[in-house]
Amino acid sequence: MSGTGTDLAELRRTVCDLHAELAAAGLVAWTSGNISARVPGADLMVIKPSGVDYEELTPESMVVCDLDGEVLDEHAVNSSGLSPSIDTATHAYVYRHMPEVGGVVHTHSGYATAWAARGEAIPCVITAMADEFGGEIPVGPFALIGSDEIGRGVVATLSGHRSPAVLMRSHGVFAIGPTARAALKAAVMCEDAARTVHLARAFGGPLTPIPPDQIDALYRRYQQEYGQR
Repeated sequence: MSGTGTDLAELRRTVCDLHAELAAAGLVAWTSGNISARVPGADLMVIKPSGVDYEELTPESMVVCDLDGEVLDEHAVNSSGLSPSIDTATHAYVYRHMPEVGGVVHTHSGYATAWAARGEAIPCVITAMADEFGGEIPVGPFALIGSDEIGRGVVATLSGHRSPAVLMRSHGVFAIGPTARAALKAAVMCEDAARTVHLARAFGGPLTPIPPDQIDALYRRYQQEYGQR
């Protein structure tokens, strides 16, 4: 296994802490949802265990898998004996086919999942969406849980798309990023956009998408100039 034990321990702590932020943001219910992170310099990932309460998660309970979704059999690495998330095959598929991705987040957040239930992309009608997603938030195909079928849909939908989030039809949100924290931000912003655009539509009248050239300008400015450089 490449990398040091210290690096892996720090990544497990990071992934554990991000799950607390996932719950604090109101993006998950009960034990649903999961976050993973790619282990730098190794064909490995760290992911949440299946069905464990968020309050009970610890860095040591995070499960280390290879990028085929198989749990490492080294007892010193996975000493908790916990099984990984049921979505592990999805995360693994994304990492295998999108080498630029360093983190994956999955939620069933309410407003975004409502759009997924309708099989409807969220149109880019607010500047915050242009900034973060570079256009609409797309819908991916329906796929059954438990294999890499969902991962195939995520990759097929997001490859070549500026959006870091996809609404998987009748399921929920998958968000990606260069780090797990960046993917979490995309999931948070996806839910915020889903709620805002839903409210705008509920108030009545047509929604007016931002023109493509203005989306491009907003996206470029946000990605290149916003924040501290």
